[in-house]
Amino acid sequence: MTPPGRCGTLPPVARILVVDDEEDLRAFCEGALAPAGHEITTAGDGVEALEALARRRYDLVLTDLRMPRLDGEALLRRVRTAHPDAAVMVLTAHGTVPKAVEAMRLGVSDFLEKPVESPAALREAVARALGRDRVAATAGSDGPALTFGARAMVPVEAALRRVAPTDATVLLQGESGVGKEVAARAVHRWSRRAGKPFAAINCAVLSESLLESELFGHERGAFTGAVAQRVGHLESAAGGTFFLDEVGELAPSLQAKLLRVLQEREFTRVGGTRTLVADVRWVAATNRDLARAVAEGRFRDDLYHRLSVFPVRIPPLRERPEDIVPLARALVQGLRTRLGRPGLRLSDEGAASLASRPFPGNVRELSNTLERAAILSDGDVIVLDGDGYDGDVHETHLGARLSAPTLEQAESEAIRRALERHEGNRRRAAEHLGMGLRTLYEKLKRYGLS
Repeated sequence: MTPPGRCGTLPPVARILVVDDEEDLRAFCEGALAPAGHEITTAGDGVEALEALARRRYDLVLTDLRMPRLDGEALLRRVRTAHPDAAVMVLTAHGTVPKAVEAMRLGVSDFLEKPVESPAALREAVARALGRDRVAATAGSDGPALTFGARAMVPVEAALRRVAPTDATVLLQGESGVGKEVAARAVHRWSRRAGKPFAAINCAVLSESLLESELFGHERGAFTGAVAQRVGHLESAAGGTFFLDEVGELAPSLQAKLLRVLQEREFTRVGGTRTLVADVRWVAATNRDLARAVAEGRFRDDLYHRLSVFPVRIPPLRERPEDIVPLARALVQGLRTRLGRPGLRLSDEGAASLASRPFPGNVRELSNTLERAAILSDGDVIVLDGDGYDGDVHETHLGARLSAPTLEQAESEAIRRALERHEGNRRRAAEHLGMGLRTLYEKLKRYGLS
């Protein structure tokens, strides 16, 4: 088994494990893929592959089917169980239809027969397999997406992959809606803590006392209404990654408490005395200029330096317009499930319309635009006009004529749907909408919603 090799000084585009009992085939794959910036590890059979997989995580496993000791099908079952995030491809001279069907059931991205036409053909197949996994990672079915396809995102991916295997604290900076939480999840996924919990808390949507309780937990009787002990997110995320979104909104008293946790790696529940260990990897995010907040006395200098060990800026969508269409198609996949419309798809005309828009609200605005257009589209094809709607006039299922909504109408409807989705829980609805709880209350009053 050959050790992994690097191309240049940047982190690899992808880490690929090539498994085949033919030495010439392993050399062919390594020679074809390494020049593209991939880091290649090779194994002579399934047993060697499992040893490699036990030592590190891979983005793609490319394997033969017929091999000694442990064949490709058995290896794929183990990969699907132990490494569900890895893309898998089969390369074999024994590619019968039944085997191809079984391989697809095991989550295989592509099924290639030997001999491969050319190194370029293999690189294209690998790019397709990785693209299905990497073109758009989503923060849940509702969240904004993030791609690494645009030129502006190349250094972002390189930085995230470089820092992910360490335990260094990461500060993600960027405008609202650019995909900072998705970037945080990518760091978690590429880290040694990937098998442990990922916990996230939005510092902007909770009151100071509630945020402290959510973060650290509380003991019974700690305050009025604390009728039982509660484990906080920090405790439940032990061994994993803790994501602090909108950390610039932290109240001064909580800034001091968070600083202590970062320094000492320990905390106590609200109203408690027992010291607990904070075994988490910290990732924070903000859409504010924290350096300016420090200069203006609104954010602690020492906390800022603790959080910004490894700062990464996520560029806005206007700086990576080539990401708009891949993101849109990935978001439509999520809409299929959420709206219960499995045939939903974006038309070429709709894609072209999206590509021409600036999207000042970034990926969140793109997501909202697609959802509105999907709801207003009569069929499964989303066709957008220049305003992001399916024409000026639409037919409802009752046959009534519906004009394109105003921004206020669309916002009111989005708030109403969020409240329904979260059964009237305003805090969760605010988190879902990406706004502060106080802002939500103001909009509820403005739009006459209860």
